[in-house]
Amino acid sequence: MKRLVIAMTGASGAVYGVRLLEQLRKAGGVETHLMISDAAALNLHHELDIKRKDVEALADAVHSVRDIGACVASGSFQTDGMVIAPCSMKTLASVAHGMCDNLITRAADVMLKERRRLILMVRETPFNLAHLRNMTAVTEMGGVIFPPLPALYQRPQTVSEMVDHTVGRVLDLLSIEQTLAPEWTGLKAERSQ
Repeated sequence: MKRLVIAMTGASGAVYGVRLLEQLRKAGGVETHLMISDAAALNLHHELDIKRKDVEALADAVHSVRDIGACVASGSFQTDGMVIAPCSMKTLASVAHGMCDNLITRAADVMLKERRRLILMVRETPFNLAHLRNMTAVTEMGGVIFPPLPALYQRPQTVSEMVDHTVGRVLDLLSIEQTLAPEWTGLKAERSQ
């Protein structure tokens, strides 16, 4: 069984974290450990009209962001990776500079020091130089910066299809089988008439 840490922070894009949890539950064989910041809980209500407890019900274990002594704060707790979806610029900066000021940033630090997969679905636009430097720092430490940018080559018809494609690509990075983002097979030759 895989074990993944999922965190949601205060950036816009709460739907990415929720959809990821739904898909991990559907996939089976994945134990999820969830943390939701207070700002993320506000966004869940504002963007999706759902409560924190409804999202927590999608996870196998839930940890308070303030519980710095939780199992996910230690490298001895074996995990297969962590996704922060969405990831605020504040959280990105804390991860980039090793500021383990809460359980989310401590768990991310553990992923980096243990050389485990860390995916940050950063949400901001446009990026300023501090954002770019922080993304570079996390990348240099082995993290994956994954802004949830829509892929239009699949010709999505709804926002849900765009979200699903992005979540599918994250699942690919975690080596979890998925059907949300079909494999690209190349351009099909068009016949000229």
